[in-house]
Amino acid sequence: MFFALYFFRAGFLVFAYPRTPEVAALESPHRNQRLPHPKKPPAIMKILLCLTCLLLAACGSSYEGYKFKPYAVRGVTYTPMAPREAVGHVVEGLASHYDESFLVLFPGKTSLGENQYPWSHSAAHKTLPLPCKARVTNLRNGRSTVVRVNDRGPFVEGRELDVTTGVAKQLGFREAGLCPVRIQVLSVGDGRWRIRK
Repeated sequence: MFFALYFFRAGFLVFAYPRTPEVAALESPHRNQRLPHPKKPPAIMKILLCLTCLLLAACGSSYEGYKFKPYAVRGVTYTPMAPREAVGHVVEGLASHYDESFLVLFPGKTSLGENQYPWSHSAAHKTLPLPCKARVTNLRNGRSTVVRVNDRGPFVEGRELDVTTGVAKQLGFREAGLCPVRIQVLSVGDGRWRIRK
């Protein structure tokens, strides 16, 4: 039979319940005994969870500040544009595409140290400050997309931009390999460092 007694102590209402076997069990000295351990998830579930975390980590990228110091490759010195100077910059040239990853488990690394996967929506440029966002337009078919410029290259004469395979497919020149494009810088930097026009 249920009953409750009311006590007023320090302004709080306290309920007193009858001493039932359940309450006695909670007050037992054995109440701190370990409960049976739940079953462990299968190994395949752990692997899938790790892969999902890796893929999610690759989706979001952020870099503190800008990278625009002069650098040299194969004896040639390149001087990148200053961040404020680059915003709104438009240039036309030849684009190619590249893939530095090996399978899916071994991504390539960009100049900013970010992972590079075949489906990454990014690009490489010799003199734009890193990172920046740019609209790339295929001058043959009019298709365009916005990419994250986070790498250096292409270090081949006559080429202005290198894009990932996914971007080349979206712009419609994956099979052709090369394509004339227009590059328009929309912003430079990430987060609080971002500069827009």
